[in-house]
This record gives sequence, structure tokens and C-alpha cells, in this order.
Amino acid sequence: MHRSIRRKVDTQEPGLYISLAFPVAVAFLLTFTTARIVSYLVPEFGVFIGDFRVHHYTWGIFVLATSGYLALVFDTPRAKYLISLLHGFGLGLAFDEFAFWLKLTDDDPARWSFDGFLIVAGLILLVISAKAGVRLLKKL
Repeated sequence: MHRSIRRKVDTQEPGLYISLAFPVAVAFLLTFTTARIVSYLVPEFGVFIGDFRVHHYTWGIFVLATSGYLALVFDTPRAKYLISLLHGFGLGLAFDEFAFWLKLTDDDPARWSFDGFLIVAGLILLVISAKAGVRLLKKL
């Protein structure tokens, strides 16, 4: 996968973002699954500041901000690949607790997390299939 990204960057060949969607999706799925398992098995695991718990979606937002900045600064194929992995990691942390985006209660986060997972999976599928979909719309 890394060689494919290098070739697309060096030759300005189309399809770079589709190539980068795969490491993002892999890192997202691994992080999301791990966070779900850890949250289920060890619910008291986390960072506490006094009585206040810092949920892992907060760390995900910081990782997303960091990956966005790094994507602006670095432009090599290796950097693009590693930043895409970091971005997927941040997405996994942030979207695992999707319920907190919509309502700031801790009553049923698993259901909302599943909904958030479906939304992100749908968006990734949309990005991957967007070019073919636009081409099809132009033919109609």
C-alpha cells in the first residue's frame, strides 16, 4: 500500500485519496473495536481530573486536530501514509463515543456508538465510491 501511495504522489496519478482511505479505515476499525472492548470490560478505565472523567472521544478530537495539522505540514508519501493511520486512530476514538456529540449523558453510549460507527462507515464508503457515482450521474 505504501508503494502505491508513493507512486501516486510522485506521478500525480489520480486515486491518491482512495489509496489513503484504506489505512484510515483499518486504523479506525481497529481503534473503534479496541475502545469498545476496553470500555465494556473495564468501564472504570480512563483519565480522571478530580471527579471529572475525560472521555476518550476528547483524545480523539485532539488526535484529529494533530493529524490535520501534520497533513498540512508534511507532503511525502511516507508522511501521508502515517498521517492517514493517525487520522483513522483519532476517528476511532472520537466516533466510539458518538453519543456525547449529541447528548452529554452516559445512559446508553453503546447504541449511539453503533450509530456513529454506521455513519462513519457510510461516509467512508461514500468517499470511496464518489468518483464512480459522479461519473454515473453525468451519464444520466
